Order: sequence, then structure tokens, then C-alpha cells
Amino acid sequence: MNRRARTAALTAATAVALTAALTAPAVAAGPSAAPGGHDGTERAVRAAVADGVPGVTVTVRRGHGTWAATAGVGNLRTGKPRSARDHYRIASITKTFVATVVLQLEAEGRLSLDDMVEKWLPGAVQGNGHDGGRITIRQLLNHTSGVFDYLEDPGFQQTYMTPDGFMKHRFDEAAPEDMLAIAMRNRPYFEPGASFTYSNTNYLLAALVIEKATGNGYGDEIDRRIIAPLHLTSTSVPTTRVTLPRPSSRAYSKLARTDTGPTYDVTELNARLAYGSGQMVSSSADLNRFYSALLGGRLLPTEQLKKMKTTVESSRENSRYGLGLVDRKLGCGVHVWGHDGGIYGSTSDAVTTGNGRHSLAVNFNGDWSGSTDAIIEAEFCGR
Repeated sequence: MNRRARTAALTAATAVALTAALTAPAVAAGPSAAPGGHDGTERAVRAAVADGVPGVTVTVRRGHGTWAATAGVGNLRTGKPRSARDHYRIASITKTFVATVVLQLEAEGRLSLDDMVEKWLPGAVQGNGHDGGRITIRQLLNHTSGVFDYLEDPGFQQTYMTPDGFMKHRFDEAAPEDMLAIAMRNRPYFEPGASFTYSNTNYLLAALVIEKATGNGYGDEIDRRIIAPLHLTSTSVPTTRVTLPRPSSRAYSKLARTDTGPTYDVTELNARLAYGSGQMVSSSADLNRFYSALLGGRLLPTEQLKKMKTTVESSRENSRYGLGLVDRKLGCGVHVWGHDGGIYGSTSDAVTTGNGRHSLAVNFNGDWSGSTDAIIEAEFCGR
């Protein structure tokens, strides 16, 4: 998923803060700095701020070394800089966590990727051409189900994605069943398995399958199976919490399909609307640890990791979609695996090489400009 408009005085203060922030990113090294230079990555981080992003935080993990950089500001009012330790909403990166749990359940023999959704969620996917009896769990995870994305519903967009709607409904505690009902008001995109269309409803359903198969909340399963074993101390699946843990930056949005107009502080919100498609909070260091462990074979048996990395053609150039995992071919020919995510005021990307030994996670605290792709290309291609 992607407070009121700032005053003219704040706009002026913002310009001053951003100008000061453009001089150079703050750089922090971990216990052992990663080998090799990151000059290109630093330039790309600085360019994102020049392009209009309020602030950037990025962390790289290579072998046992870490490197981190920040640029811009975390608070437009005070000019406080971003921190390498910032917590932020990771949006659709949540999907990789959800898919990992589903695959763990398959490895334990508790479900099959070829099970029909109807088996686990009777009657949930019905109406206007939707039929859960013809959609497999695998098709949910690789977005070939054809199920309509509730975020694309005009009524949902009017209620939650306009400035007036967001301000009125930002703290709503809607149930996943409410979001599913919105999706079912619309026709499916295509027959199950016939094509690819990214749909957040798929992962809302996948989270509900986890809950049905385990008897626990999907967030509890992520916590027990991934967060706790990997000691991801900055990662959580908030229930109804509307604030971010500290340290964190403010999050900003235009609440429009444009990079002009008022800038809104959208930090406080209830991400339960996103549920299994994008509810989680994490940090760059934790995301690197997660993807390194996943691609390094620490979270899934070989068979399940192979299934996760079995991809279909996606709608994004030079990318293919697996099971909650994107295979991205960079301009230099290097392949990285991971996921990106966008929610109000937060744009994130996390990727790692196929062996999990070189990882990067980056976050913008604005959702209308800048390119995480450029930062990834710079780090892995030396540009």
C-alpha cells in the first residue's frame, strides 16, 4: 500500500534542511567495514535526496563486513538526520516473510502448494468470477491467481488513498475479511494460472491460510519461525500499533499520483489494512540478515528454496517473480534476489546475491521520487 499539509514556514525550513543534507551522506561502518568501495552507492544515495526524497538510509552486508550511509533528513520540521538504525514500514517486503512461512509449513507436511484455496478458506474466494476451488496456494504466492487487488478498487482508493480519506481513516482497524470482500466485488483479472498480475489480495489470503493451518496469527508464526531464530530485534508484525519504534524518522507522502503539491506527514497509521501483503516493520540491518539467511539456506530446506526461486514472467522489466521473491537482473548482468515495498511515506528495497553473501537494504522516507534501483545498480555493478 502505498497530519495535514505543511505550512509555508515549514516548506522554507525544509528547503534549508535539504540543502544542508545534500553536501554529503553520513557514513557509518560496522565492526568490520565491507571490502571494496561504495563511492557509486554514496553518489546514488545523494542523488535520491537531490531528486526530492526527504531522507535515505542504506546498509550493505558483504561477508562479515557491514557498511551504512544516510543522507537527507528524517524530520522536515527539525532537520534531524536519518539514522542507519531507523525502523521503517517495509510494506510488500512482508510478502517474502509470509511466503517463507508457507513453504516451511509445506516442508513440515502441513499443507501443499498445490492445495486449492477453497480447502483452507471455504467460501472466502467466491463471487464475480472468483473461485477458490480453482486457485492453488502456489498461484497466490507467485501472483498467477488472477484474484483482484483490493488496492485497485475505486471505493478503497477514495476512502484510503486521497488526502481527505487518509486523514479520516488512517487509524481504521479493518479486518482482512473486509479487504477480501472489497476484492470480491470486482472481476478477476484472468483465469487462474493464465497470466501474472501483482495482487495484494493474494498475500492477504496466504496469511489467512497460515492462520488456518496453524491455529495462530500469521504474525505470531513469523515471529516464532523467523524473527526470533534470526534475532531480528528491529523487526515486528504490529497489530494495531500506529507509531514506529525508536529510532525512526518521520514518513512523508504527497497522497497523490504526482511529485508536486502539499507534503503530508503520514508517519502514524494503522498498517493492518495491508495485513499479510505489507504490514511489517523492520530495519536495513535486519532485512540484510533475513535475506542473507534465506538465500543462504538457513530458513528453508533445499527443495522449498528451489520452489521459492522458481520464477514466472512478471510485469516488471528484467525481473521475474518466484514465491514472494523477485529475481532481478541488473544492467551489468548480476542477478539479485529480494523484494521491494511501498506504503504511505515509505519506499523500501532489499536484495541479496544468490548465495546470500552480499546484501543491501534501503529506505526512503518519502514515496514520490528517487530511485532505489539506481542505488542497487551502483552497489552491485560498481556504477
